[in-house]
Amino acid sequence: MHLPPASLTKLMTVYVATNEIQAGRLKVDDPVTVSENAWRTGGSRMFLDPGAVVPVHDLLRGVVIDSGNDASVALSEHIAGSEDAFAGLMNVTANKLGLTDTHFMNPTGLPAPGHYSSAHDMARLARAIINDESAYYPLYAHKYFTWNNIRQPNRNLLLWRDPSVDGLKTGHTEEAGYCMVTSALRDGRRLISAVFGSTTMNNRAEDAQKILNYGFRFFETKTYQKGGQVLAQPRLWKGEKNVISVGLLDDVTLTLPKNSNRKVESRLHINNALEAPIAVGDIVGSYELYDGENKLVTRSLIALEAGEAGGWWTRTWDAFHLFFAGLFDVKDDKGEVKA
Repeated sequence: MHLPPASLTKLMTVYVATNEIQAGRLKVDDPVTVSENAWRTGGSRMFLDPGAVVPVHDLLRGVVIDSGNDASVALSEHIAGSEDAFAGLMNVTANKLGLTDTHFMNPTGLPAPGHYSSAHDMARLARAIINDESAYYPLYAHKYFTWNNIRQPNRNLLLWRDPSVDGLKTGHTEEAGYCMVTSALRDGRRLISAVFGSTTMNNRAEDAQKILNYGFRFFETKTYQKGGQVLAQPRLWKGEKNVISVGLLDDVTLTLPKNSNRKVESRLHINNALEAPIAVGDIVGSYELYDGENKLVTRSLIALEAGEAGGWWTRTWDAFHLFFAGLFDVKDDKGEVKA
């Protein structure tokens, strides 16, 4: 369902900016000159002055804590040259994250035709921020920020009410109502809630709190497979060794209702005829978790070790086997070439 995200948009604004920092194209102490366009932007503000030179790290605080539209525009113009160009970066990033119900027209969340998202997409974006940009995630827990001698509070009321809450962002326009994406960490478990369309600031905080409490009370998170463990040793062709160890990069976890009777099973799909050389981390297949015939999770199956190329005789002999196996389409029950 497409909904106006209001200032939840700024989650993506900050995500794009911190991606630029991690890629080395932007530095936290880079000076940014505030344009008149940024200064004139309406709505919530950091209270930047036109022509002021502000470091990137303060603009990030102004976006996250103050929800400053002026800071969002200044940051976007510095990174991409214009709001429109930056919105293009936001949409490219949204596509990479699989946010299929999201499209951005600006970095602020001010109402615009074609600017929309969904609660599910915003929760997924929050997860990406927490997982991919962990060095910057603590910004979302700051309760106050002062700029130009103006001290503003973070509008996330749960930062004061629930010690387990450590982020993320609020939003509000007349069209969107009061919105909020929140994360909490309790006993090593992290949950994210997304609320759209609440009627007041207090109501959205109460709605978010109820969702988090419900999730922690009635759901549990289980690890179904540890990352780094050998799941299979398929045949390696043209290599120094005849087999290669494959597994997952990270743990696979699922959050499901407590005491559910779901019979979750895993399935491995290994690419046909793996040939050396293969580097550590190369994708060699997929790992899937199913509840009956309902696919719950898909992860890349990777090489846990390097598969170096064998000598001339090994490569030639294996090539001969693969050629004739291919002629007769000889495969085993895993879909691997028999030879």
